[in-house]
Amino acid sequence: MGPAELVQAAAMARRFYLEGKSKIQIAEEFGVSRFKVARVLETALERDLVRIEIRVPAELDAERSDALRARYGLRHAVVVESPADGAVTDHHDPENLGAVAADLLGELVTEGDVLGLAWGRSTINMATALRRLPPCTVVQLTGVYDAGTAERGSVEAVRRAAEVAGGEAHPIYAPMLLPDVATANALRSQTGVARAFEYFDKVTVAAVSIGSWEPGISTVHDMLSEEEREHYASLGAAAEMSAHLFDAEGRRIGRDLGERCITVEADRLRRIPEVVAIAGGRRKAGAIGAVLRSGLVTSLVTDTAAADFLLHETHAGPRPALERADPDEL
Repeated sequence: MGPAELVQAAAMARRFYLEGKSKIQIAEEFGVSRFKVARVLETALERDLVRIEIRVPAELDAERSDALRARYGLRHAVVVESPADGAVTDHHDPENLGAVAADLLGELVTEGDVLGLAWGRSTINMATALRRLPPCTVVQLTGVYDAGTAERGSVEAVRRAAEVAGGEAHPIYAPMLLPDVATANALRSQTGVARAFEYFDKVTVAAVSIGSWEPGISTVHDMLSEEEREHYASLGAAAEMSAHLFDAEGRRIGRDLGERCITVEADRLRRIPEVVAIAGGRRKAGAIGAVLRSGLVTSLVTDTAAADFLLHETHAGPRPALERADPDEL
């Protein structure tokens, strides 16, 4: 390209990339065809006159995010850098997952939606990090298990989200796990709990956590007796989400446990248009894969440690999440 061509190419590139003008507008200004403009812009890229740089915040891994979304058929997958100190991920999700999930909910929730929050440290961290939400109703999807979270419990997470959104809050003042089915049924019929349950079919966006079947990494595991833990382990328990248990294939097991729990039913969860799971760390990676195969979630916020496992696991082919397929019916 000679000097005149270089100057013209630079001017056209400036109009197109910086000023946002169309190729037709540029063609009219320079008195050439739009095909000529297209060729000049293509040549400008080839000759390194124009450099296109795609930049996202340093903590986000765009390449892994897109690969994870494609492999599991997710609507959204956001992968953040794992903490430099791997020990942070041994028992709990990295706290930065909550902040990223809060920003994602700010994008996904629209005015008039019903937002459902299930118990989990990651969802509590997310609620704490919320800075913006369109006006919406917020409902609690599971009973209470606030051990170790003090004032940052599940009820407070629902209140916090509703405060940010300027909408109604429907918390559940009941334990997540009850000693027997009769007690659970009695609690479900109480006015406050029943009112929250009435909103379950109206939920349009939900945020859930995932736990692997290990001490300290699964809420339900920690609430059960040793005998019960061994029983569900013998059934192949690999993951837990909202008090529902899954084997490595994503099939639900231990349905009797769900009957004793105050939680959104799996069938209702599957009908929610957008279910965002928030979970990370290498020790949760297998559990995350199991839940993705369950067809209950549509989007995932995770970290590079879990993403690397999920992208390279040789487990049976994952079910595309957007099909919402139930492995038990296949």
